[in-house]
Amino acid sequence: MGSANRASACDAAQSLNPHRVHFARPDLDRLRESAAVVDMHFHSRYSDGSNDIEAIAGRVRKMGIGIAVTDHNAIGGALEMARHRDIFSIPGIEVTSREGAHLLVYFYEIHDLIRFYEKDLRPFLGKEVMSSCALSMESLIACARQYKCVIVFPHPFSAAYVGVCNPMFSSIRQQYLLASADGIEAINAGNLHKWNMDSTLLGFNLDAGLTGGSDGHNLFQFGRAVTCAACAKDRAAFLDSVRDRATRVVGKEINILRKVTSNGMKLRSNFRNSSELFGKNIRYGYALIHSRSRQVRDRMRRRGKSAYR
Repeated sequence: MGSANRASACDAAQSLNPHRVHFARPDLDRLRESAAVVDMHFHSRYSDGSNDIEAIAGRVRKMGIGIAVTDHNAIGGALEMARHRDIFSIPGIEVTSREGAHLLVYFYEIHDLIRFYEKDLRPFLGKEVMSSCALSMESLIACARQYKCVIVFPHPFSAAYVGVCNPMFSSIRQQYLLASADGIEAINAGNLHKWNMDSTLLGFNLDAGLTGGSDGHNLFQFGRAVTCAACAKDRAAFLDSVRDRATRVVGKEINILRKVTSNGMKLRSNFRNSSELFGKNIRYGYALIHSRSRQVRDRMRRRGKSAYR
């Protein structure tokens, strides 16, 4: 899809859903007047973030909104944040599937997050926190569904294989997986604008719940994309709003240069896991080449049939 067509399509989608997604820097003071506001995607030092929970909690208090600490394959940050009783927090985790794609799971109860991690995830984790687990995306979703939770695909369109909409998954698998989730992350402040627009359109087309989050790895990123629900600061009410497609997402992408220069911890984590990343990139490259080749063959076949007629 060309940039002009993509922009017009996104504008059309927003005109049909004027209150669901808004691409702009969040006015947190104004949003807080009528909604519970949460940054639904943030990382701490328990995975590849730059800050400890105490520093993050200080930032959260200063900005007056809620947070979901969603570390990669780790729950220490979410558990520590939950002990700050004055902060509205959503227990969550961002899991890396065997295929390398990410999955956000938010829990209504802390004990369910702990049980999911200890019983269903930890036995299948790799050596490094950023490693893929040994479970397929389908298996991860099935495990999470044993608990009361909300499942969201983060950055479905993104670089390489971390989003579910990539050639590592066949179109049939993608359709099945997307239908199995409760929501789509419409705005990820660390993502490219064109990919966020595609994610937003995907959420609209699926009539799915919509969320937004900074995907922050540094304090300055916190609150750059948020999820709003017209409810009290109550975990169950907020997650019900996501599931019931009653949320509003407001956010704007951060400057890419600033994102790159601020993510030293993330780069170090990836370097420690370089051997696995190399293998995943090789597999992704093969899948991408195979997908592009198939598309070229299909176009040539259609042109041949058209010329014959």
